Amino acid sequence: MDYARLQAAIGYRFGQESLLQQALTHRSFGTPHNERLEFLGDSILNCTIAIELFERYERLREGEMSRLRATLVRQEALHQIAVVLNLGSFLRLGEGELKSGGFRRPSILADALEALFAAVFLDGGLEAARGVISKLYRPMIDALDNRAVLKDPKTALQEWLQGRRKPLPRYELAEIRGEAHAQEFEVTCVIDQPSVRTIGVGPSRRAAEQQAAQGALQRLQGK
Repeated sequence: MDYARLQAAIGYRFGQESLLQQALTHRSFGTPHNERLEFLGDSILNCTIAIELFERYERLREGEMSRLRATLVRQEALHQIAVVLNLGSFLRLGEGELKSGGFRRPSILADALEALFAAVFLDGGLEAARGVISKLYRPMIDALDNRAVLKDPKTALQEWLQGRRKPLPRYELAEIRGEAHAQEFEVTCVIDQPSVRTIGVGPSRRAAEQQAAQGALQRLQGK
């Protein structure tokens, strides 16, 4: 497989392309796969984001920076970046995962991106890995609104409604898709006054509720 387009997108060219191939190999395909790299990449990502926040936001307290970091390193954020990179088209998956659409699954894409960060680290060192992560996360960090992201969407939505003496939202589970090890939850956020209904999808019911709440909050703030 030609990885030139992916390497151009992340701004790094591998000396050992075998590391890149391993990072993009799911365990369903065979060995060596990317599970160990994922473990290492998770730590490198957390460290890099912590440094970025520490240097960028001098007035934030520890707890506030921890919440910001959690927002940035969660699966949803990794999945978003992986989609921008079209990472799914480079994955090596077993036949079963290919048939079930594993190249689109948020958990698989997020894990592969973390493994990719580890592969850059092993190939070029910590500064190279930090450079790739900083480049990919820059739009997301630039878009941060400290006051908004310090609270999770469900809390922010509840406080918005309470501040205007409106009824609180209800979260209704609409559907659960997929097999037990890779389920996808669909939840509807229902607000009666003003009338708003939004849908959230995620790898857990909580993640789906948060996404639905975020959509509702954006709708309300745009009214």
